Amino acid sequence: MKCAPDFGDPAGSSIMALARRDGPSYRRNLWMSEKGDVPFWGSFTADPNAPVPSGGKGTPPVLKIITRPDDVVEESPRGATLDELARSGAQRMIAAALQLEVEEYLARFADERDAEGHARVVRNGTARPRPVTTGVGPLTIAAPRVNDRRIVDGVRQKFTSAILPPWVRRSPRLESVLPLLYLHGLSSGDFREALPALLGPAAAGLSSSAILRLTKTWTAEYEAFRRRDLTDRDYVYLWADGVHFTIRLEEERLCTLVLLGVRPDGTKEVVALEDGYRESAESWRTVLRDLKQRGLRAPVLAIGDGALGFWAAVRDVWPETAEQRCWVHRIANVLDKLPKTLQPRAKQALHAVMYAESRATAEQAIGAFKEIYEAKYPKAVHALTVDRERLLAFLDYPAEHWKHLRTTNPIESTFATVRLREGVTKGAGSRTAGLMMAFKLMQVAAGHWRRIDGAELVPLVRAGVGFEDGKQIEPQPKRKKAAA
Repeated sequence: MKCAPDFGDPAGSSIMALARRDGPSYRRNLWMSEKGDVPFWGSFTADPNAPVPSGGKGTPPVLKIITRPDDVVEESPRGATLDELARSGAQRMIAAALQLEVEEYLARFADERDAEGHARVVRNGTARPRPVTTGVGPLTIAAPRVNDRRIVDGVRQKFTSAILPPWVRRSPRLESVLPLLYLHGLSSGDFREALPALLGPAAAGLSSSAILRLTKTWTAEYEAFRRRDLTDRDYVYLWADGVHFTIRLEEERLCTLVLLGVRPDGTKEVVALEDGYRESAESWRTVLRDLKQRGLRAPVLAIGDGALGFWAAVRDVWPETAEQRCWVHRIANVLDKLPKTLQPRAKQALHAVMYAESRATAEQAIGAFKEIYEAKYPKAVHALTVDRERLLAFLDYPAEHWKHLRTTNPIESTFATVRLREGVTKGAGSRTAGLMMAFKLMQVAAGHWRRIDGAELVPLVRAGVGFEDGKQIEPQPKRKKAAA
């Protein structure tokens, strides 16, 4: 820990003098220790009046906060809780940071003078104290003010704190996390009890109605998302699925049609999220046609379950796109046609097909499954072999991509949080609210998505380079014609 200057020394008699002298380096020292983990400027001192414990060799060091030379650092009250100490320390550090910010601003324009030699940028007292809700609870902060009389290009300049802008009543991190708590299952009525317990009884402006006002801004975001231009977007792989969840005020369940794509750099993006009718071919066709009209190029491969509506729409709008069936849905469909006593063994046999290293190995595993179960359970065998080419299409792409292409798990895992929220609220209040919730959950999840494995191979797939059993097919050299 860096020690504070000795205020008895004239060279270090003012912490603000240090700010003017060292500039940004001092501000870094204010917030971080050498290890980068202690957000205080101060020194470790021992309390001479503290009792020495039995068998002890001395008093452990106590961290004292020093912000000005005339600060009197009082002992913390014995009954203070950890939260109270955190709020007190945060209040002091914010006040010190605001002072340093003003000092830096004044020093930057110290040479600006008017005709009479007076400084154009000077202090102007302190603003009225105002409450600000932070991650450690509510704080009352009085920000220093600056009178900036400079005029640049006919515009009067104004100092605005980057730490505490005039309009801020909640810290940005807190502002963003509260709607996410709502999304992930906390009912709006629960905020009235949860927030005071979390942030203290003075946590104002965070009622359930405030949360709902924040969520209304999602409507404009969603409408802009639906109308965005797609001419600059290219998706090589495309996952598709229909996600159903309950609407409280309607008998029909909401069917959300979701498309998720992989860009040439390997990153994942939400392509479309629309209200559909039971995953019908016409609903999917409307979505795909709209994407095409907005400039979206046909993907190389589409991955989805066995829903006939989506595949009929793909063949109509993007006939050049290859098809891959979701293995998770297919295995569930096959097992549903077998007795429960046989399902564990049958599942192992199906996994042997799913994770085969080559097409020949996969075909052998399908043959073994057929030999065991076809006599007594022909429907199960038919469910596996009905479109085996589309079930094994992933083998014609890079092996690094296989685990991403076998299933629609990127969509299924994301919408697990939608089902969590549905369990808390008994469903969305309307179809529009359900779509907004799904849209925001996809946006939140997108912040944690990573690129697919072998991202450098995605442009090769788009370029039409061939792969066999996951390995790139080397082009055959052209033979020279024999001389006559």
